[in-house]
Amino acid sequence: MPNQLGEKLRALRKEKKLTLDQLAAQAKLSKSYLWELENRESQRPSAEKLTALADVLGVSTAYFLEDDVRQPEEKHLDEAFFRGYQNLDPTGKEQLRKILETFKKS
Repeated sequence: MPNQLGEKLRALRKEKKLTLDQLAAQAKLSKSYLWELENRESQRPSAEKLTALADVLGVSTAYFLEDDVRQPEEKHLDEAFFRGYQNLDPTGKEQLRKILETFKKS
């Protein structure tokens, strides 16, 4: 019987139209481990593994830890965005800042 983490993980994976194989490859985890997370109660992933999954699925790690099983709130999406921004190289950050400026002017 899946736990809330498993339910959230499966829902996000399906929403992103990812197979277990695809998510495993992108998060650098094994398919069998992801299956265990989605379907078994006893799994307790490390912070590193949760972060990898959150990055691929576009949510914050906190989303997986909360009891609420509803879709990610905007704050989770913002946290994931900022984490992604921090991981960009300087050129990517500059490009994103320029894009943001064009939206501010609109």
